[in-house]
Amino acid sequence: MALFSTAYWAPLSYYQLAAQSEVVLIEQHERYQKQSYRNRCTILSANGPLSLVVPVLRPHECGIREIRIDYSKPWQKVHWRAIEAAYRSSPFFEEYSEDVYAIYKVAFTFLFDLNTKVWETSQMLLGVSFPWGLTERFAPPFKKDSLECPCDDYRYLLHPKAKRKPDEFAFTPYFQVFGHKFGFVPHLSVLDAIFNVGTLEAVS
Repeated sequence: MALFSTAYWAPLSYYQLAAQSEVVLIEQHERYQKQSYRNRCTILSANGPLSLVVPVLRPHECGIREIRIDYSKPWQKVHWRAIEAAYRSSPFFEEYSEDVYAIYKVAFTFLFDLNTKVWETSQMLLGVSFPWGLTERFAPPFKKDSLECPCDDYRYLLHPKAKRKPDEFAFTPYFQVFGHKFGFVPHLSVLDAIFNVGTLEAVS
């Protein structure tokens, strides 16, 4: 069993770690964590890595399920246009773009619900199906290899600003649209793998 935070098009490492877990539990009782993968992802654009952020309303001291999405600006159009520009020449864009675009046509009220739809859609597109559920209560972060740790805790390990990436996975370099400009760029959103290689198996 492994604990994960909810995430918006999480990095590929999130899915690799999930694939190594018997059961995935998504945390639904934590406080919202700013500047994390809970509301952002990173894709590879023509100008290099690009962060896409879902704007949220009044995130201070709110539970993760209470976080509402801010629609005062057209973030859905901005995100989709960036995704389309980055991946329209990728091998699997034509095959999978409709399913991804469908998410941007829905005005989800809560970030958690958006992320749940992203989680379900990404599994479908990658051709995997992880046994998963939601946490029943909040538990403080577990220290790795602690005797009190009943599971692997990745809720706070995967973070955009983490100086050290997890050692539990290794990337098999795969084709990237702009790889000729930047070389292989790891730790990108799962969208990069979906559009460039199509399956999780190809990058595990």
